[in-house]
Amino acid sequence: MKQTRPENRTVPGGERLFHRIYTRLGCRGRPPRFVVEYHPYTDLTHTIRLREDTAYVRLSDVMQHAPTTVVEAAAAILLGRLYRRRPPADIMELYRDFSYAEQTRRRLRALRQLRARRMDHHPAGAHFNLEAMFERLNQSYFDNSLTRPRLGWSKRSWSSQLGCFDPALRQIVMNRQLDRDGVPEYVVAYVLYHEMLHVKHPMRFGRCRRQSHSPEFRKEEKRFVEFDRAMKFLERFPVR
Repeated sequence: MKQTRPENRTVPGGERLFHRIYTRLGCRGRPPRFVVEYHPYTDLTHTIRLREDTAYVRLSDVMQHAPTTVVEAAAAILLGRLYRRRPPADIMELYRDFSYAEQTRRRLRALRQLRARRMDHHPAGAHFNLEAMFERLNQSYFDNSLTRPRLGWSKRSWSSQLGCFDPALRQIVMNRQLDRDGVPEYVVAYVLYHEMLHVKHPMRFGRCRRQSHSPEFRKEEKRFVEFDRAMKFLERFPVR
């Protein structure tokens, strides 16, 4: 059987580029050897790990389509974190412009659809059925205008999120910690309602910033009949 050779993911000129940015940022000491590769992440993730005298860098393979100046900006951000150096403002703005550009967002959505893991469609939990709850909320607050995405509970308990809407995969995942005795139904309904608002109000990308909770979003969020009560409960909830 013929073996296929692994794809070469080495970033051309990556080591020289990182050495150049290392010097530009004024990092102290002898620079490490840089091993720089593209990696098939599901989003615009970049990592750097220092092991003895070698720094292993992984850049999202979306950067293969980026100008050299943007790759330099990513290098400055990574090295700035590692060596506690603040990248120049113009570099940060250059990287933000690239990451928020519509072409970049389209490419990231397409890659996420191919690479990200879709959850199993199991909306019925031990205590709450998300599918039935979605239908009630859709009728009460959205005039049945929302197309139901995939719904389910997280496989593990999350420590920092109550729910998540993934637009690329068209799915809402709820923290399984909410599906338990002692959590009122109106609290689960509020969290699901919040994620349904993300379906209605997609994240906006503007110059140098992104907006996931627009003024319109926040105004509609407070229309939830048990909003204040749900917020008071969640203030004491462990995830918060």
